Amino acid sequence: MSREEAISLVQRLLNPETPDEESTEILEALLRGLACPHISDYVYWGPDPESTAEKIVDRAMTYKPIAL
Repeated sequence: MSREEAISLVQRLLNPETPDEESTEILEALLRGLACPHISDYVYWGPDPESTAEKIVDRAMTYKPIAL
């Protein structure tokens, strides 16, 4: 998933008028596309309540799983 696509999806999540069912589908797409298991935390519980979609996506794109 490109950064631009992810930003567009996160912007839709940040819109309080987005229906819950659509939000669930968007989160699933972001999980698949960015492979960051924390994306919902960044959107809903992020460290900065004024985070922009761009900041959220950039943070999610830096996620790297721990190699065992």
